[in-house]
Amino acid sequence: MTTPPPDPDPDRTPGLEPGGGVRPGDTPPDSGSTSGLSHPQPIPSRAVPIWATVLIGLFLLGVLGMVIAQTVGLIDALW
Repeated sequence: MTTPPPDPDPDRTPGLEPGGGVRPGDTPPDSGSTSGLSHPQPIPSRAVPIWATVLIGLFLLGVLGMVIAQTVGLIDALW
């Protein structure tokens, strides 16, 4: 089942002029409104950002270690 659109059908709304306007002094048709939350929003987990930060940090430490090892001469790099 589909829900009808919140705005009234302009073809069946009395008082509308051609083009959808209203005459001076007329009240435009009311449309449905949805405001507020239907339920409290869940608090997002911080686990993913923390793990992502840790993994990026470990990767960067590994890259830094490889650069230092190559600079000191402990390993031969392919580049």
